[in-house]
Amino acid sequence: MTRACIFGASGGIGGALVEALAAREDVSCVYAASRTPPAASDRVVPLTCDVSDEDSLAQAVATMAEQDAPDFVIVATGALEFADGAGPERTFKKLDARRMAQLFAINTIAPAMVARHLLPLLPREGRSVFAAISARVGSISDNRLGGWHSYRASKAALNMLVRNFAIEMGRTHRESVIVALHPGTVDTPLSEPFQNNLAEGQLTAPAQAAQNLLAVLEGLTPAESGGFFAWDGQPIPF
Repeated sequence: MTRACIFGASGGIGGALVEALAAREDVSCVYAASRTPPAASDRVVPLTCDVSDEDSLAQAVATMAEQDAPDFVIVATGALEFADGAGPERTFKKLDARRMAQLFAINTIAPAMVARHLLPLLPREGRSVFAAISARVGSISDNRLGGWHSYRASKAALNMLVRNFAIEMGRTHRESVIVALHPGTVDTPLSEPFQNNLAEGQLTAPAQAAQNLLAVLEGLTPAESGGFFAWDGQPIPF
């Protein structure tokens, strides 16, 4: 039986992942970690956790370790806009060090700290999964338009960390699968300001996005650990 953990459980994708996993017969429990976690149920264990606060994160991980450590982890936290409401920079002339640090803290450092605390708890024997929600715009080789500097850079850095984690864990956890995932454009508050110009059918409901991502993870093998994959299972170049 899988013991899952979703960080960012109050977000659009994170909440949908919690619901999808809790409905599965092969999942014994879902740790739902968030600053405002969902209510407890037969299989959902809420954990109050701010991934940007390492003490809060460490406490949440300690609680899981005391109960039954997860073997399936998805970090579904992230930000596109800055704390002051400003959108992504379309030119380097708009770069601001403090704003850049905000997005790196949320999109890169927070998932890295989750990995630091949780990867050691993954079982050495048998399959385990650690996935972080990234974005296609974090692909350096796929970048044709430029702009969105802080968001692109923070996701590209996340992708590099995921590759590093996979290499390191592969030495001791040979059946682990550690990947970055692109969920597509999902109908959440994060994407709402940028939905007007989308082609018909390009916007995905959170519930469908969750099913897509879980299907991708089910199909991946340890040989693909360290990769970056889209919602339809297609690899994305770094």
